[in-house]
Formats: sequence, structure tokens, C-alpha cells
Amino acid sequence: MDPVRNPYAPGAGQRPPELAGRGRELDVFDVVLERVARGRPERSLMLTGLRGVGKTVLLNTLRSQAIGRLWGTGKIEARPDQSLRRPVAAALHMAVRELAPHHRAPDRIDGFLGVLKAFALRGGPAGSGRGSATTKLRDRWQPGIDVPAASGRADSGDIEIDLVELLTDAASVATDVGTGIAVFIDEMQDVNPEDVSALCAACHELSQIGAPLIVVGAGLPHLPAVLSAAKSYSERLFRYQRIDRLDRVAADQALCAPAEREEVEYEQKALDLLYEKSGGYPYFVQAYGKATWDHAPRSPVTAADVRVAAPEAEAELAVGFFGSRFERATPAEREYMRAMATLSLVAGEETGVERDDMDAAVPTAEIARALGRKPASLSPARDALIKKGLIYSGERGTVAFTVPHFGRYLRTQPA
Repeated sequence: MDPVRNPYAPGAGQRPPELAGRGRELDVFDVVLERVARGRPERSLMLTGLRGVGKTVLLNTLRSQAIGRLWGTGKIEARPDQSLRRPVAAALHMAVRELAPHHRAPDRIDGFLGVLKAFALRGGPAGSGRGSATTKLRDRWQPGIDVPAASGRADSGDIEIDLVELLTDAASVATDVGTGIAVFIDEMQDVNPEDVSALCAACHELSQIGAPLIVVGAGLPHLPAVLSAAKSYSERLFRYQRIDRLDRVAADQALCAPAEREEVEYEQKALDLLYEKSGGYPYFVQAYGKATWDHAPRSPVTAADVRVAAPEAEAELAVGFFGSRFERATPAEREYMRAMATLSLVAGEETGVERDDMDAAVPTAEIARALGRKPASLSPARDALIKKGLIYSGERGTVAFTVPHFGRYLRTQPA
């Protein structure tokens, strides 16, 4: 079939042609926006899930919902070596600029921008929360704000105090225009502990006063544990939504709906095989769908077409999705992950069913035993893999891959 008309879009954060299986999350957020706009109490939202399940796509879609309701919005992507000061300041600057045309008092906007500027300029080196002459160039913010920096508000140098004051003032601007502000944070598990604590404190204060500002975060499955370690009340502070693989109906819809718009159909056995290959993970659905389209000679698409196309999809995933991550690991880290992959398979053989990589949490003690090492000696490799986002620790004493089917990929690689 014509590759130019291929409707599928495997890509990092790239919205698929059919956003299937996420209706519940969109409906929940619609209710949140309406409740906040009416002054009703509501919690900020945290999306959690493995790589490739569409968290970033959903985050962007939720932002579009907020924009459609004339909210001010800003989005950032957290990095483990960067303070939140500069990116949060930039996000709020964008959000308030969206609200400014609807505000009747320009002086109020200028007043907030002065506080925002003071907040941003008070930051020091990443994670330090203090001003310093040694601030890295990338952490110096040029806000493009003509008003002078305010004094005595959000400029103490303590990120927790300053962030509470800044977000409270931003919410006040939104209240003036009868709407709200939403700050979207991707890769939220990478926010440093001091900033996570400050963010939780700010959200707690906002919820207590019913301010129209919410934070929508997206991160790996251990994000709730990261938040809980910062503030014990965080488990009650946020609404958590786990973003999972697509069920069979949604996966078929993700494939069939865009194909039907191109007057192409799938045979049932083709859909059966595509679901088996993809496991319902949205990124894989798009990857196998794209390869199958390019190989299928005509409509309807058959199971034979899927079998011919599957090796190409798998080769592309091996390089772009799995291989790029594997290459980031050191030899010691690769040895650690290979042991994880083997133990996952052994556990599956003991039960007669190969465990799915999504649930393959492996005890760290078993990894040490398999490698003939003391657990403490493997801590540097484990911690580095967690920092690189390749594994996570959902429960104390266990680790799992952040990427679905990664264990399966590792078992095919030469030692």
C-alpha cells in the first residue's frame, strides 16, 4: 500500500492518529478543570506508567483540554541535574501571558511578573536553591520581562517558601479572570528531592485555600514513592492515575480507525497477531502498524502481511527503542540488567508462563546471588541505572525495567 498514506506514527511523545483507550483519563481531567473553575476543592494529578504507554501524549492532550477552557498553561520536562526554578518560572511566564489579554488590570500582571522575575533570578546552581556567582550558564534565566524584580516575595532563596508564594500569586491572577492555571511536568521522577518537597508543599497550600492552580505530572511507576519520600501526605495530596497498555478493543481501534479513514481494513487474524506482537503497548502498536502497512500489498491486511512485516518493526525497535537505551549503560550496568532479564525468565519458567516484563520485579538480593557478588557492591550500578531511567524500584528490595519487553530484548543480545 502507498507508504505516503501510512497513518501510523511511532515516535517519542508523538500523538497517534487515534488516541484510543484514554477516554476515562480525559473525562476525569475535564471534571477536574470544571470543579477548579467553580471554586470546588480538587487535587493535582499524577500520571504514572512505563515507557511507551503514551504518558507524554496524554499530558499534551490534557494541556490542550485546559487551553480549550481558556486556562493559562505551561509545560516543562524535568532533568535530574536541574533545579525547578528556571523551568517553573518559564512555564508560569507562558501561562500568565496566555491570561494577560483577559485581565482588566495590567498593573496586576506586571506585579506578578516582578515576583516571577525575582523568583527566577534568586536561583543558584541546580538543586542548591541559593544564589551564587558560580551559577552555570544554562541555569541563568533571561526572562524577557521588562518590569523590575520585586523584593520580599518569592525571593528568600528557600525553594519551598518561594515556590509556595509564587504559585499562590499566580493562582490569584487566574482568579481575577475567572479561570485557572495548569503546570504540566513531564519526567517528574527526575525532579531533585528538595524541589519535590517544595512542589508538594506548594500543592498542599493551594489545595487548602482552594486556589485555581493545579500541577499535572507524568513519570515512571515509582513516582508515587518519590513524592511520598518527600512529604508523607503526598499520597493523599494527588490523584494518581496509572497509564497502562491498551486493552484489546482499544488496540484494535488504534489500528483500525486511522486505516478506515484511508479505506483500508484488517482481517481478524491480522489484528490477533498484531496484538500478540505489540502486547497492547501504544508505541509498539504504532511501530507494528506502520511496518505492516508498508509491507501489505492491498486491503484487507492479512496475518501473513503482519508476519512479513514484524521483523522490520522488531529491528527498528531494537535500534531506536531498546538499543539506544542499552548503549547508555556501562559494562557493569549491562551485566546487572542481563541478570535481571535472566531472573525474570527463570521465574516465568517456574510458573509455566513467561512473566510479562511490566510485572517482572526482581529482588536485588537474587541479582547479587546470580552474579556472585555482595548486594552492597552492586549498589552503584543499580543507582546509576535508576538515575538513567532504565530501571526503577517500586518496592523496597526489588527492581524492574522501565521499558516493556526490555528483558526479552536483553535475552537476545550476545554477552
